[in-house]
Amino acid sequence: MARDFYEVLGVPRSADRDEIQRAYRSLARKYHPDVNKDPQAEERFKEINEAFSVLSDPEQRTRYDRFGEDFRKVPEDWEERVGAGAGAGAGSGFRWSTGGGPRVRYATSDFGAEGVDVDDLFGSLFGGAGRMRVPGADQEAELPLTVEEAYRGGRRTVTLAGPDGQRRYEVDVPAGVTDGQRIRLAGEGGRGSGDGSAGDLYLRVRIQPHPRFRLDGRDVYVQLPVTPWEAALGATVPVSTPSGATAKVTVPAGSSSGRRLRLRGEGMPGPRGANGDLYAELRIMVPPRLSDRERELLEELAAVSSFDPRRT
Repeated sequence: MARDFYEVLGVPRSADRDEIQRAYRSLARKYHPDVNKDPQAEERFKEINEAFSVLSDPEQRTRYDRFGEDFRKVPEDWEERVGAGAGAGAGSGFRWSTGGGPRVRYATSDFGAEGVDVDDLFGSLFGGAGRMRVPGADQEAELPLTVEEAYRGGRRTVTLAGPDGQRRYEVDVPAGVTDGQRIRLAGEGGRGSGDGSAGDLYLRVRIQPHPRFRLDGRDVYVQLPVTPWEAALGATVPVSTPSGATAKVTVPAGSSSGRRLRLRGEGMPGPRGANGDLYAELRIMVPPRLSDRERELLEELAAVSSFDPRRT
């Protein structure tokens, strides 16, 4: 099974020509055989070129969107020939449906409204050599997840608004799923014609912004507030993790704001490899109001200390 051309270029199916061109240029520079000596770079470069040649051509892209990997089997003038047979009012296209849930793209056709048998029509285009099996189009929807949901994974009910009303799916979300990763629901996409198989539905994961955690692949970054004396003297302090548990981290004496402390394996789970890491970024906090004794001690420290952070 050939890879999806949009996935090859790393762009959404709604990408415009400029987005496609930018993605191609970036990938071509990275995988050109003259630059990248990896043995697999040349094959990757060919794949990128093929995807770009199709998606940058409006006519080829339209056929690819409708017929998937079998688009080359369809005559180049299929739209004119279908339009002539279906009447001036017939047409086809795609529409987005939200329905309050994740956005999903559906392939639609108006041929039936004009009384045209799509199976017979495509059969005549191919010389009447039997019924043409046209596979249904793949569809894609966005699946929003919190960081915690992506960490845990598990079974989730997803409701999508489609042309025939709302549809509900029970989806197994892998633990440690990453932003942009796709979950495939085989046979849940657009219906095929002429006994063609149905397309697939892909749920593209979109991890929502989090008030504490920031993700970079499977690594997780979290700000860790510490007091000036914990940073100066060293301390062992608790830090939150995406699993919901609390880990302990040792702050070395003499630490400054911005220092990163690594907790190996405490990031997002790796289903086929090592877990990501958790990085606690120190942020020194001072009391908003000082007691008389605190002020006295700080004034004493200021008087005896020769430390100047602007000079070191």
